[in-house]
Amino acid sequence: MDIYREAILDHYKHPRNFGHLKKPDIVMEEGNVTCGDRIVMEIKFKVGIEDIRFSGEGCAISQASASMLTEKVKGMNKVQVKKLSRKDIEDMLGTSLTPSRVKCATLPLEVLQKAMVSLKP
Repeated sequence: MDIYREAILDHYKHPRNFGHLKKPDIVMEEGNVTCGDRIVMEIKFKVGIEDIRFSGEGCAISQASASMLTEKVKGMNKVQVKKLSRKDIEDMLGTSLTPSRVKCATLPLEVLQKAMVSLKP
């Protein structure tokens, strides 16, 4: 098994930042109807992301992506989060995505970016 697959499985089996926040500033949820993945992001935000948690269910790729993403974005501001792309997700996961896995891997990023848009200026 290659190191990237091991990292994905580790984040899937032992997700970081999984759970709920007390009194989050933002809660955003999205799902992928084609495969059933569902991600909820809860965020404490001041000038940047102070704390973040995710919950939901889905395949190993969506859950690992959410876990890795929540680690990466702590401390980021709205502009930095909005600049994140599919390429950033592929780099985090350490692999290129097959067409059938793109939506799974990018769902957590979509939820997070929608959360940032919902913030009042």
